[in-house]
Amino acid sequence: MRFAFKTSPQNTTWSDMLAVWKAADDIDVFESGWTFDHFYPIFSDSTGPCLEGWVTLTALAQATTRLRVGVLVTGIHYRHPAVLANMASALDIVSDGRLELGIGAGWNEEESGAYGIELGSIKERFDRFEEACQVLKGLLSQETTTFDGHYYQLKDARNEPKGPQQPHPPICIGGNGEKRTLRITAQYADHWNFVGGTPEEFARKRDVLARHCADVGRDPKEILLSAHVRLGEDRNYRRVIEDCIALGAEGLDLAIIYLPPPYDPAVLEPLAETIRDSGLLSKDR
Repeated sequence: MRFAFKTSPQNTTWSDMLAVWKAADDIDVFESGWTFDHFYPIFSDSTGPCLEGWVTLTALAQATTRLRVGVLVTGIHYRHPAVLANMASALDIVSDGRLELGIGAGWNEEESGAYGIELGSIKERFDRFEEACQVLKGLLSQETTTFDGHYYQLKDARNEPKGPQQPHPPICIGGNGEKRTLRITAQYADHWNFVGGTPEEFARKRDVLARHCADVGRDPKEILLSAHVRLGEDRNYRRVIEDCIALGAEGLDLAIIYLPPPYDPAVLEPLAETIRDSGLLSKDR
């Protein structure tokens, strides 16, 4: 198994997040670090502080040299996919090829409504998301992209310069929906993130994804499987390992450990040591 960490840029300060990422960059157990893409805090007091995810990630990429970096995941309705493609290429360049491009259909009604950003019905969200995946892959890998969809129309559109990762940075799609999310993942993604749930739920979704892969003629082994694993405020590192063992038995490739605020770099080395002692760490780490 491989390991990563996530610091949501909510209910925190920039200095605290920065300290965690700088420390993690020196601990080779962690292969990547992730933020999220919301404007209001989620699952907490929504009036609290929340740093914008992409600007924060860009600064964190400049403050690190080794960690791969990503937003888990970007709500596609917040930014036109042509704009997002340019952002992704720029960040891939300034990070020297360390970007993981996390995307999803979007779900947060509170912040979308407050900002007047159209979210739409479930069907509309996923119709738009599927179009956006096609636009992104085109702009990230082709010289020009022409696309005539319901939500997006491009004519001989360019995105230059492209990033060093070709044909494009790895695309991670996050979500558990069996009908649309996992089908779109099978069609377009290099990485699927299981948002959360029991190992049994993960196994069921994994099998649904494999069936969608068969439908589109794709080997499911081409898609990295990750999941959020939460470290509680009690800093019970052993419980994290137990959760990873259970998910690993169902085929998990990458455990993304969700750190609790307030962020403190002191949690990283004990967590890393527990991971090392568990025997779960991939041999090439």
